[in-house]
Amino acid sequence: MASSTQLKSDAIMEQMKLHLSTDAGKQLTKKIGLVYQINIAPKKLGFNDKSYVVDLKKGEVKEGTYEDGKPDATFSFTDDDFVKVSTGKMNPQIAFMRGKMKIKGSISAAQKFTPDIFPKPSKM
Repeated sequence: MASSTQLKSDAIMEQMKLHLSTDAGKQLTKKIGLVYQINIAPKKLGFNDKSYVVDLKKGEVKEGTYEDGKPDATFSFTDDDFVKVSTGKMNPQIAFMRGKMKIKGSISAAQKFTPDIFPKPSKM
């Protein structure tokens, strides 16, 4: 099952949960006010995806699919490509044009999905 697969993205989502509880995270929630569902596949899109909801209306991140209607936009990535986009190593528009990211839903909502919504990775 997908839930037993450990993804590099899991750590980013954990950081995101903490980030949204900070003042910077609360500002982000006010500014964006959208709900994103992110489907992350270990290797190949559409296979063993793990879903997360990044709710920038309520300021929370949850594992699973969005259950309060439809998310404003849904993104699908492989684990490696999600890590690259969320850490700013790959531009989301370039990822989309190269087929590294699939989008469903509102394009205007999708355009607000930038690496800025993710916490900056701490230096190890």
